[in-house]
Amino acid sequence: MPSIVLSTINARYAHASLGLRYLAANMGELRGETRIVEFVLGARAADMAEQLLALRPRVIGLGVYIWNVEETTRLVAMLKAVAPEVIVVIGGPEVSYETAAQRICGLADHVITGWGDLAFAALCRDILAGERPAPLIAGGQPKLAEIRLPYGEFTDEDLAQRFIYVEASRGCPFKCEFCLSSLDKTAWAFDLDAFLGELGRLHTRGARHFRFVDRTFNLKAEVGSRILEFFLERLDERLFVHFEVIPDHLPEKLKAAIARFPAGSLQFEIGIQTWNEDVQALISRRQDNARAEANIAWLRSESNALIHVDLIAGLPGEDLASFGCGFDRLYSLAPHEIQVGILKRLRGTPIARHTESFGMRYNPDAPYNVLATDRVGFDEMQRVSRFARYWEMVGNSGRFRRALGLLAGDSPFDRFMAFGDWLYAKTGKTHEIALDRLYEHVHGFLTTQQGVAPQRASEALLADYAASGARGRLSFMPEREGARAPRRSATDRGALRQARHLP
Repeated sequence: MPSIVLSTINARYAHASLGLRYLAANMGELRGETRIVEFVLGARAADMAEQLLALRPRVIGLGVYIWNVEETTRLVAMLKAVAPEVIVVIGGPEVSYETAAQRICGLADHVITGWGDLAFAALCRDILAGERPAPLIAGGQPKLAEIRLPYGEFTDEDLAQRFIYVEASRGCPFKCEFCLSSLDKTAWAFDLDAFLGELGRLHTRGARHFRFVDRTFNLKAEVGSRILEFFLERLDERLFVHFEVIPDHLPEKLKAAIARFPAGSLQFEIGIQTWNEDVQALISRRQDNARAEANIAWLRSESNALIHVDLIAGLPGEDLASFGCGFDRLYSLAPHEIQVGILKRLRGTPIARHTESFGMRYNPDAPYNVLATDRVGFDEMQRVSRFARYWEMVGNSGRFRRALGLLAGDSPFDRFMAFGDWLYAKTGKTHEIALDRLYEHVHGFLTTQQGVAPQRASEALLADYAASGARGRLSFMPEREGARAPRRSATDRGALRQARHLP
């Protein structure tokens, strides 16, 4: 039985925790006594506690994030209720700041704030030696060369079935106030030769889906181009690599490498967040908008990369009209996906300094999304939240490529906002709308609210429906010539006869 169990609750099974694997890789002589156990959101606290305690550990370490803090709090409370002798240690970005205000921090035996790569192992050594360390431990920031890379901790099952998260660097030189990385002094790069050697071993073992968590992959062209060349040398039909990139920094050396990747192998996540220069200045975001726009246009026209671009609604100083103009500007560049996010007040971020001056009102519970500002009222923020959800279902899904142009027209934000208002009034739902029904709702909105000719709407939607691979009968499908009502089965006829005798 292991003395130490490392665990977290992932958003999905496909998300293999990089943080747990860093901790495991740096346990030193305690590695043989350490086990990784991962869960997925939706698991019952009692079931998770039972599985963890069945291993009879002395220490349980839990990674806490914004998406799992509520579930992890319930898990810690249950662990301490049924097995108070087991030492529970928590760490991660969600519990690295404002610890006094968090129930989970009061429940746990120890909280490690900041970098835990080496601090967790040191704490476990003290606990197993019978010492009583302080409840709150500052993780400290070791030199990257002192941290053992975690990639050998990925199992064959991980490589076959899950995303493999990797990082060539940590930190960020930029100071955008909504992001925890704004607290970093700069970005620190791992030794590139050692890192590429680890990637090579992962690739040899069968890994083909790599997701870089670096905030600034393209900060240094030399480093970025070497990483891209690494993957170009190993191209096959299964390879997929995801990077987050700075929007206004795309040197020619990187462009030349990017242009060589075939379709389906490369994805870029680009954080625009806002085009409003006054808002950018207010939140300490440095961005050359013209250059960022030109780079996105180049990526769409000259590369095969999938382009995913982020916008944030609810930033201090930005009203709905400004956000809508930003959305329309981004839509005109035709990225494959536009991620509409709602501002969240992550614990520890400097965005909190604007709370009173801009009337920022946040959800007190995770995910701490903004509910209203002095420029965007609660009712408008609700509309934008529904817009974001419906845009995922229609705009980003890839299932409405022809119909989307009819929906967006010459004013994408206003038109799609109207669609969102209409759809919510019709259904009262933002989730669990069946795909067939969604196609029918889009058809209904286009023909009854936007004045699109029924035949034109039907042709676009039927082509989209067929291309999506869906099979079914939509209400606006034309009747097949010679079609007749299907013959009822004996079971159907019996049910009908029985129904006729019901009161």
